[in-house]
Amino acid sequence: MTTGKINVSVENIFPLIKKFLYSDHEIFLRELISNGTDATLKLKHLTSIGEAKVEYGNPIIEVKIDKEGKKLHIIDQGLGMTADEVEKYINQVAFSGAEEFLDKYKDSAKDSGIIGHFGLGFYSAFMVAEKVEIITKSFKDEPAAHWTCDGSPEFTLEPADKTTRGTEIILHIAEDSLEFLEDSKINQLLNKYNKFMPIPIKFGTKTEKIEQKKGEEVAAEDKDKIFTEVEVDNIINNPNPAWTKQPTELSDADYKDFYREIYPMQFEEPLFHIHLNVDYPFNLTGILYFPKLGSDLQIQKDKIQLYQNQVYVTDNVEGIVPEFLTMLKGVIDSPDIPLNVSRSGLQADAAVKKISNYITRKVADKLKSLFTENREDFEQKWNDIKIVLEYGMLSEDKFYEKAGAFVLYPTVDGKYYTLEELKENLAANQTDKDGKLVVLYAGNKEAQHSYIEIAKDKGYEVLLLDSPIISHLIQKIEGDNSNMTFVRVDSDHIDNIIKKEETTISKLSEEEQTNLKTVLEAIVPKQNYSVQLEALDSNASPFIITQPEFMRRMKEMSQSGGGGMFGMGNMPEMYNLVVNTNSELATSILNNKDKDAQESLVKQALDLAKLSQNLLKGEALTAFVKRSFELIK
Repeated sequence: MTTGKINVSVENIFPLIKKFLYSDHEIFLRELISNGTDATLKLKHLTSIGEAKVEYGNPIIEVKIDKEGKKLHIIDQGLGMTADEVEKYINQVAFSGAEEFLDKYKDSAKDSGIIGHFGLGFYSAFMVAEKVEIITKSFKDEPAAHWTCDGSPEFTLEPADKTTRGTEIILHIAEDSLEFLEDSKINQLLNKYNKFMPIPIKFGTKTEKIEQKKGEEVAAEDKDKIFTEVEVDNIINNPNPAWTKQPTELSDADYKDFYREIYPMQFEEPLFHIHLNVDYPFNLTGILYFPKLGSDLQIQKDKIQLYQNQVYVTDNVEGIVPEFLTMLKGVIDSPDIPLNVSRSGLQADAAVKKISNYITRKVADKLKSLFTENREDFEQKWNDIKIVLEYGMLSEDKFYEKAGAFVLYPTVDGKYYTLEELKENLAANQTDKDGKLVVLYAGNKEAQHSYIEIAKDKGYEVLLLDSPIISHLIQKIEGDNSNMTFVRVDSDHIDNIIKKEETTISKLSEEEQTNLKTVLEAIVPKQNYSVQLEALDSNASPFIITQPEFMRRMKEMSQSGGGGMFGMGNMPEMYNLVVNTNSELATSILNNKDKDAQESLVKQALDLAKLSQNLLKGEALTAFVKRSFELIK
């Protein structure tokens, strides 16, 4: 037996390891199982090239709890180590690595943005153990070795009587970490970090029913199948998950099954999937799913999971996946993502930028092919995916460039146009006298119904654009299409929105119009309404409430962040009250000499206009209903 001192300059490295990594100390299990997996896969490689003259077999990794002895065992059937290798890799390499790591990061805050601790490896065991043993036998024909260390720099190394190839690590769990002796806790961690590891992982046993085959002659009453219960290994992982296979090997059903495997609590089917598979200039595999999203940007609970060689790392993939795609679900696996760097460092990393750009391009190409192959199906799914695509157009220039081929603009009647189709179909009818194409849209089909109907009576198309970020998007589209403008259908009277050459003449003289305006401004609340007289068609509504496009759009952009004028989100709502001077009501108000009757007419007309804009609420609505009943007694 030899004893020695681990060659480290920091005497108290173990307390430092424990203290520094404490916030994330559960990752010790991921690290130790990753090491066992590496040792097994290396052996597989050496046997395949003839360097290891042993039978590879069907190795597994086993995790065992000894609750009474307060021990946790992690056992692999991989390469194993000789005593010399233990001396080299554990006493020298691992601990000098530990020291370097601590030296680099001990001054950072615990949540400093380090998103993975790969390379912590073996010594992360000391976060939860007061003593660690390694019993290991190499695939080479050499004696087994037994290494012990109690969390000080002293260790012992002696021969062991292990006869089978591989390594067993025994953690003597510390008093403050006894939760790691609970089956439920270990099960939870194995499911979180090791669910798709490439080597089968055994954790206990389970019973399975197996059909007992009987002889050919079975009596009628024994026709029922006879089962027997047998004890089998409880393998907790799927070593060959869908993303490690080629797309040609998988059916639609396989992709849906895998979705349920990663999100067992998701009951809705995904709309479609994108299989990522690239090996140059970086390695990346994965499957992304478009879930049903609708218009509300709900908080994501099931996020995209990042793996490195089938080991779970994190579900915080910002910086790796373009921001607009973080609303998707699925898995990404890449050995080329640096895991021990801060978020800002990650965003500046050249390999990560390439990965992010590749994912953007791949998603855009897939959307284009779905649109081209089955437009009708794509249109049906549009409302469930539009928020992701609209956000992508705003946040990623490369996506915006490709989006013209598949981003849709639906009408209130359920027709769908691309931007180019919109220009072609609307140009003849909706170009104003200045040669500008005016695209009418509604944000709410019900609330703006009367305005939509007026526009449709003129033969105009009205789009239904109702996502929370639409103001930002149309601003961007207008910036790139100077002869095109988007105007909400209730922002003015339709003849003012799309101005043609012809003008309607007012029935009222200049003087009568001035008198009418004076009467109206005395009754209509100035803080919310600006009175505007217009000579419209005599059949048009007498009073119309509109909200100027620019003001409303800036306000919406302020409220949804990232645009609009500073502080506009908190401004009171301002509306235009458009009064049709050619309506009979305008003449009645003007000619009514009874001040009370005049006021009653204006208030009733204003309330009716407010009602059509869904602005009449609370006390004002109650008063209006009461007043209306009085009128029809």
